[in-house]
Amino acid sequence: MRPAMRHARGRAALAAISAAGVLCAGPALGRDDVRLTYPQAPRGDVVDDYHGVKVPDPYRWLEELDAPEVKAWVEAQNALSQPILDAVPGREAISARLTELWNYERYGKPVEEGGRYFYSFNPGLANQDLIYVAESLSAEPRVLIDPNTFSTDGTVALAGLSISPDGRTVAYAKSDGGTDWRDWWFRDVASGGDRPERLTFTKFTNLSWTRDAAGVYYSRYPEGEHGRGDDSRQVSIWFHRMGTPQSEDRLVYDVTGAPKHRDLDPNVYGQVTEDGRYLVITVQAGYHENLVRVLDLEHEHAGVRPVIDEWTALYGFIGNDGPTFYFETTDGAPNSRVIAIDIRRPHPDRWREVVPEAPEALEEATYVGGFIVARYLKDAKSQVKIYGRDGGLVREVDLPGIGTASGFDGHADRTETFFTFTSFTTPGEVYRYDVGSGERTLFKRSEVAGFDADAYETKQVFYSSRDGTRVPMFIVHRKGIPLDGTAPALLYGYGGFNVPLTPGYTTARAVWLEMGGIFAMPNLRGGGEYGKAWHLAGTKDKKQNVFDDFIAAAEWLIANRYTSTPKLAIQGGSNGGLLVAASMIQRPDLFGAVVPAVGVLDMLRYHLPSANARNWSTDYGLSEHEAEFRAQIAYSPLHNLKKGTCYPPTLITTADHDDRVVPWHSFKFAAALQHAQGCANPILARVETRAGHGAGKPTWMIIEELTDRYSFLVKTLGMTVSLPVASEPAQSR
Repeated sequence: MRPAMRHARGRAALAAISAAGVLCAGPALGRDDVRLTYPQAPRGDVVDDYHGVKVPDPYRWLEELDAPEVKAWVEAQNALSQPILDAVPGREAISARLTELWNYERYGKPVEEGGRYFYSFNPGLANQDLIYVAESLSAEPRVLIDPNTFSTDGTVALAGLSISPDGRTVAYAKSDGGTDWRDWWFRDVASGGDRPERLTFTKFTNLSWTRDAAGVYYSRYPEGEHGRGDDSRQVSIWFHRMGTPQSEDRLVYDVTGAPKHRDLDPNVYGQVTEDGRYLVITVQAGYHENLVRVLDLEHEHAGVRPVIDEWTALYGFIGNDGPTFYFETTDGAPNSRVIAIDIRRPHPDRWREVVPEAPEALEEATYVGGFIVARYLKDAKSQVKIYGRDGGLVREVDLPGIGTASGFDGHADRTETFFTFTSFTTPGEVYRYDVGSGERTLFKRSEVAGFDADAYETKQVFYSSRDGTRVPMFIVHRKGIPLDGTAPALLYGYGGFNVPLTPGYTTARAVWLEMGGIFAMPNLRGGGEYGKAWHLAGTKDKKQNVFDDFIAAAEWLIANRYTSTPKLAIQGGSNGGLLVAASMIQRPDLFGAVVPAVGVLDMLRYHLPSANARNWSTDYGLSEHEAEFRAQIAYSPLHNLKKGTCYPPTLITTADHDDRVVPWHSFKFAAALQHAQGCANPILARVETRAGHGAGKPTWMIIEELTDRYSFLVKTLGMTVSLPVASEPAQSR
């Protein structure tokens, strides 16, 4: 649907606020035995041979994303799904309430460079966050970058920021229509004008400035066809000198100097140490191990030297005192520890342990003011401790409550840092913290007018998975809710790539709670909540553990009368889209509705679109290897659908510009599921245009997507919801 029409719908929703306080439930979609007529999707005769196993791929033609027949099929899917979602009684009230609760001031944590402070700000409903700069924390800020001017519909987003050490220049990246490709620009802070040079052919890279701000190191892909980068190949590190065109950039280090890791050609990324002396080169191949090399920028002729030269563990550089480098690592420590390495004598026998492994998982460590700031996860909740360079515990940070703290970046010679804090019912708070004194002061606190956070409670429960593993789960709901199995519940999960799910406020969750829903979030294996062992227990041939954990969470909610199958929806995105699709196929009897977003759904071919996708093999394995293929084929959503099975109502969502998890995953799965469906439960596909994997979506587009999702759940779960009317937008303090 065109942006103008979407904007018009949003205005109508706002106009209806005063009158539309109640959502009335209509008959549940698909439960009146009226089967939908789905767009035609011819089944081809493509068959692949995997280690002697013949695997049909009848919808291979849907991988040709620019083909006219694929575009016509996508249009037909949207033409089917959108009128159904538009017709849900009360959808305008959902949109209106989302819009109202979204309209509050939000601040990012400040970054100080050259005496200036830079931070993001959104007044409420701006499509993209603005970047502000102030000469001091108490000075009046001014707008430095307004991404809302990049495009008329908000679909060109700010996608990266790197500030020069003198605070005079800001490099910023743009993403057009949700793509992961980035073009970098340079803005003069004093004048607000842009310099003439541009950097292109980049994805997933930051820019790292030289100490004198004369240039930046960055990673870029080789140039491909049509003036774009070729992401089927690996990145190399380049140096760009300010005031020169990109064509004159100098190659610093490429993958020919980095050894291959198993089936993966590595990518290389550079970071200049804060003292400007060294370029730290991280050699990445997958998500379990990496190498580290160093280039002495004062003696570049000596070449790159190895620091970590064996694929044994993860090493993350956090700071240095001259030649003493500090790393967070999983070496000998599944929960991670901090070590010091003298790069002049980097043999492991000479390493010094600074912060030993703890019972809790070390999520991240930073080096600020001569101290190590260690952020831990204790049963998926934040715990922060300050250590000296000698490893002595200085103090535990007094956090505002139980929730998620993030940030704690800063400079090695200054004790000032900032962090954000949030919980399921608390919007973001930003604090200044002095690592030397322990003083904590509030910088900004956001408040949402009309949302009664005190009306809801959060609890953490533990349940047993199929193999007896103890798994934690957060549950959020209105206080005093009767546990009689009648409440609608939304079960959300991820379970992969060492990513932890921790408490956090979102407007989407707030509105779901107001609609009478229960929100549940289990911390599945494959995530990072309990360190490396927890992560590895949900990868490759152990991936089934993730689905078992998720299914067990659903069974626990039902057994304990929080909800029941007709009232239980499951939702996840990306790797989480794989999670909910696989869980639905394995237990179609367990769920009332399913919403997989931008999911990885064809496990046999996921690695083909890009070198980045191939890196996911450290979690998923590769169909090129027989043992890994047999693990994949056992759960791959696309390959385990059974024709004639009654699957739950399903809303499959993706975006046409998603170049991370390419949309043909969702296209093929939607066609196959519609073909297999054995009952009247609807299988709908919603394909967004001018959007990608999720990052950078404008506010209006997010609200539209959430409105469609909740409309689908209202219908399929048979909900009757009363929504309050908000007061004036809150102001941050």
